[in-house]
Amino acid sequence: MKADRATDRSPAVQRSRARSAQQMTAITRAAYRLIQEKGTSFTTQDLTKEAGLALQTIYRHFTSKDQILLAVVEDVIAEQGAQIEAAARQLPDPVARLRFYITGTLDSLRAEDHSGPQFITAEHWRLYQLFPDEMVQANQHFADLVERELREAADLGMLRPNDPAADAWFVMKLVMSVYHHYAFATAKEPIEDIAEQLWSFCLSSWGGESGPGKGQQE
Repeated sequence: MKADRATDRSPAVQRSRARSAQQMTAITRAAYRLIQEKGTSFTTQDLTKEAGLALQTIYRHFTSKDQILLAVVEDVIAEQGAQIEAAARQLPDPVARLRFYITGTLDSLRAEDHSGPQFITAEHWRLYQLFPDEMVQANQHFADLVERELREAADLGMLRPNDPAADAWFVMKLVMSVYHHYAFATAKEPIEDIAEQLWSFCLSSWGGESGPGKGQQE
């Protein structure tokens, strides 16, 4: 066991792992660029050219195209979640942060180009059937953020959630449903108005009140 730990810490092993991580990142980023250009119809030849890697290198990390698409979806969800979490840190209280998480998730729908949201939506349920555990894990971060803020808001007497963990799960599914719908459907009103309606629905279910100082940004 000590020999294994020593091997893990060796410079050669560390360099190999770093190189492997760099290659996987290059593959998923190249795949995402191709998705934006061609959709999911890109070929492995397209990917080798875009990533600048040999085909055998790609298959060393991913055994199928679906695994590559799964990695892209995981990366997109993780990056969006990290951006929303980082941006919310400056907000003054858990209710304001909850509002930001829920409304901010729909921000990418404001752009005229919906290729990113449409890719996520189209692939989401298909990949759920192939990789259910991985997809559950990919989406869990958002639910964890909501649960954390719900618990803090309840402790401060600002909201009255019935069950923070269960409420967070249902909110995650509700936000996902709205996101998936408007990734393809034409919105009859501005996305920001739809986002505020979604937030108002969630807030009222927790016994909160809208308005300045009560979860709304002034």
